[in-house]
Amino acid sequence: MSFFDKVKEAAMNQFIEVIEWLDNTGDTILYRFPVYQQEIKNGAQLIVRESQAAVFVFEGQAADTFGPGRYTVDGGNTPILSKLGAWKHGFNSPIKSEVYFVNTKQFTDMKWGTANPIMLRDADFGIVRLRAFGGYSMRVSDPQTFIKEVAGTNAHFQTEDIDEQLKRGIVTEFSDAVAEMKIPALDLAAQYKELGEAIRGKINEDFKTYGLEVTKFYVENISLPPEVEAAMDKRASMGALGDANKYMQFQAADALRDAAQNEGGGAGLGAGLGAGFAVGNQMVGAFSGAQQGQQGGGQTQTIPCPSCGKANAVGTKFCGDCGGKMEVAKVPCVKCGAELREGAKFCSECGSTQEKAKCANCQAELAPGTKFCAECGTKTEAV
Repeated sequence: MSFFDKVKEAAMNQFIEVIEWLDNTGDTILYRFPVYQQEIKNGAQLIVRESQAAVFVFEGQAADTFGPGRYTVDGGNTPILSKLGAWKHGFNSPIKSEVYFVNTKQFTDMKWGTANPIMLRDADFGIVRLRAFGGYSMRVSDPQTFIKEVAGTNAHFQTEDIDEQLKRGIVTEFSDAVAEMKIPALDLAAQYKELGEAIRGKINEDFKTYGLEVTKFYVENISLPPEVEAAMDKRASMGALGDANKYMQFQAADALRDAAQNEGGGAGLGAGLGAGFAVGNQMVGAFSGAQQGQQGGGQTQTIPCPSCGKANAVGTKFCGDCGGKMEVAKVPCVKCGAELREGAKFCSECGSTQEKAKCANCQAELAPGTKFCAECGTKTEAV
């Protein structure tokens, strides 16, 4: 072997012969393989492991993507590189290219949460402020798109580099999904799974532009302001109370028991029993009097609950018996103008149906007495 052949062989040995990446971090999405002067020796071995993809970037352009397997870098199995001109100096020349390894595994235990409360309108409590948090899993679905749109020329890209951007998108879609589904605050806990699936579908529409896909999305908790939670606890307590008269009788029985346990022998026992009966009668009498005052008028004015018909004091926001909302919106009758409860199907004054007639031609709503449709001019029967 001549001197020049030895020099040539020594020079060629400086080029990388095995291109592979072993990830020991667990949170690295993209890694640029360190190639000396971006020159890859002809015949080098490319090893791509499961849950990886190798992207060759030639002259600033993503040339080709290789999935899991072992490849020999030559003109035979890198046709895209050859097409772009990597071999214009012959197969004995090194390839000047960059190699990016993209981790395509699922990145689990990613966290999301609302930094500030989300304002929403609730059917039971009006406007409420919600806070929520949970977790999700995501992966790179399109390596080349991810490099072009997100990673760029970064040599090392981790999940924390894109975490905040993804969180902002998730919170936006969460707010939109909760508003569209119109789930009452009392029923949110029973809808976490359905809500998570709806949000995942919306998120993937946005994340597709990054070359990413959310594979799992979890809603762990949705919390309400303390005052709303206190109202919910009060409503639950009223439901657990049941029959108020029986509850007061039970309280009177407890008073009798406490009086009977009074120290003082037989005389003390008799006095204690008498006091217990007196206390019990006073409690039951006071409660009955208050109940009669609410039902019979006198000093306290009452209105019936629109849900269960139970009498409640004027100004009460929620029914003391069923917990339903007392304020009901009023709408005028479409025919006689009488005030009706919102959602009523028939007028309580004239008996006419409240469903507005529609034009047979264009389906536009017709006002009472209309002979011709205001949208298309079609003649209609007077309504």
